[in-house]
Amino acid sequence: MHRYVCRHVDAHTAHDVVSETFLVAWRRIDEVPDEALPWLLVVARNTISNTRRATSRRRAMESQLARVGHLAAASPAPGNVVPERDHVLAALGRLSPQHREAVLLVAWDGLDAAGAAHVLGTSPAAFKMRLSRARRQLRRELDDETSTDRARRTPPTATAVPAIAEGPATPRSAR
Repeated sequence: MHRYVCRHVDAHTAHDVVSETFLVAWRRIDEVPDEALPWLLVVARNTISNTRRATSRRRAMESQLARVGHLAAASPAPGNVVPERDHVLAALGRLSPQHREAVLLVAWDGLDAAGAAHVLGTSPAAFKMRLSRARRQLRRELDDETSTDRARRTPPTATAVPAIAEGPATPRSAR
């Protein structure tokens, strides 16, 4: 049986598959026929299939996490990095995975509430509630970051001086 399994998976995985196969045989000892090898090979084949599906799901999840992590990570991109973009991405990174997914399905992927609800396997009403909570949390995160950032940039003596006294604001394109 080990040779059969080694033909289908790497050596490390083969040991796990053989162990799992014999564990299944032990648990179902009453169902094992007198000619056990064909039955064991079927169990091994099914275990290999389960292992491949699990590996595929794990890789897909890792890929998805890497994609979302890349979106939420602060990027020191050269050139014209819009400061608001970094604030929004940082705030998105602080949302729960469910809230982040709700916001991204609507804002990034362009789905409506019904389509996003279908993707997540929920009702449209439940999705609208999740999206509402996610937007509220995102607003809070952005407000908190903006006020913290403002406090860091404003010198202590300038707080008493009105904004008009500082002169005209620099246009966004000149920043």
